[in-house]
Amino acid sequence: MSRILLDTSAYSAFLRGDTRIRRCVQEADEVFVNPVILGELKAGFFRGRHRKKNERELTSFLASPRVSVVGLDEGTSERYAVILDSLRSGGIPIPTNDVWIAASAMQHGLRVATTDRHFRKVSQILVEWFGPAEG
Repeated sequence: MSRILLDTSAYSAFLRGDTRIRRCVQEADEVFVNPVILGELKAGFFRGRHRKKNERELTSFLASPRVSVVGLDEGTSERYAVILDSLRSGGIPIPTNDVWIAASAMQHGLRVATTDRHFRKVSQILVEWFGPAEG
């Protein structure tokens, strides 16, 4: 069973029509996002020129029976602490929101689908990285 946590960058690329990410989403049995990802998306909508369109597309995406929102709780915070400590010990900085996203993936046994390279530095999670397309 394929279960992915679609991070903010991958969701944006999905909407832009990135065929690799579209295929990943189509092939997944279950697709998840969390409140951090939703917050990042909505904050981006505020700054964009197509706020209403983006909000409609997100609402439609979330309405899919294969898409769910996983919450953050005390278990997530425990995993956040483990990941952050590991990254700090290794001198590896990544954005705070992405540590929360990684903690959520770790907690729920999800593979993170992303275009952000730094998720590959988080040893506690599985990552499907969609780097630049080779041409």
